[in-house]
Amino acid sequence: MLVLSRQRDETIIIGDSIRITIVEVRGDKVRIGIDAPKDVTVHRQEVYDAIKRESGGGSNEK
Repeated sequence: MLVLSRQRDETIIIGDSIRITIVEVRGDKVRIGIDAPKDVTVHRQEVYDAIKRESGGGSNEK
């Protein structure tokens, strides 16, 4: 896993088309903005896990 440090309003680029921007840092919470092409799905981990469970999508191993 790559671990990066960023401050508010700083951005991380993934590939050529995905941008992750730190929008706000408040206490132990961080708000991020994600700009990605429409064909790239973006979910929080717990939502992704629920989708996989509902669709019978196998194990959750990495």
